[in-house]
Amino acid sequence: MKTISISVKKRSDLGKSATKQLRKDELVPCVMYGGAEVLHFYAHQNEFLNLLYTPNVYIVEIDIEGDKRKAILQDLQFHPVTDKIQHIDFLEIFDGKPVIMNIPINLVGTAEGIKEGGKPRQKRRILKVRALPRHLPDQLDIDITNVNVGDVIKIGDLEYDNIELLDPERSMVFQIVSSRVALAGMVIEDPDAEPEEETEEGEEGEEGAEGEEGAEGEEGAEGGEDGEKKEGSEE
Repeated sequence: MKTISISVKKRSDLGKSATKQLRKDELVPCVMYGGAEVLHFYAHQNEFLNLLYTPNVYIVEIDIEGDKRKAILQDLQFHPVTDKIQHIDFLEIFDGKPVIMNIPINLVGTAEGIKEGGKPRQKRRILKVRALPRHLPDQLDIDITNVNVGDVIKIGDLEYDNIELLDPERSMVFQIVSSRVALAGMVIEDPDAEPEEETEEGEEGEEGAEGEEGAEGEEGAEGGEDGEKKEGSEE
């Protein structure tokens, strides 16, 4: 997976007034958990544009005044009115520790069913996976060349080296329907398929849960910041 680098500054004052001033100066307060300690820092909002406003996913190298850490984006908040970035959570990752992440799907080839007049239906655009950081791909390729009208690709049909797929095996990923069905606005569903779960971009893995335990000790300091988030929503 590609890496993107961001330089940030440590936060010494975690209070409400300090957080408000950071946002007024177009600086984004951030927190990183998952490691031995919870780290608080900030950077100008422009530092995050290439990370957030893209369909790509990245491992983030965060340079905290010379202290470099690897992390992935875990959660972010936007102002409900201005849509400016309010806060970002990162999860620190380590080379020998598996991480859970959402990876975009890339369909490869032209399906036989499309050549015969069928219509493609893509049910999922990302898949949730667990893998070591060095095995995380930029995207998950799915070859649809041999998919005919009426055929369905489910998660259980997919397999990747060194990657565990975490979504339900019977969940549909891609299918080709006949033109008649497509015109009727219908999609053929598998009666045996399990209900699909909603995929959240900010969903945390097991490592995130561990990081939250560390973050609980910081609640006193973060209280001011959380209060500001609510305040920002009312502005």
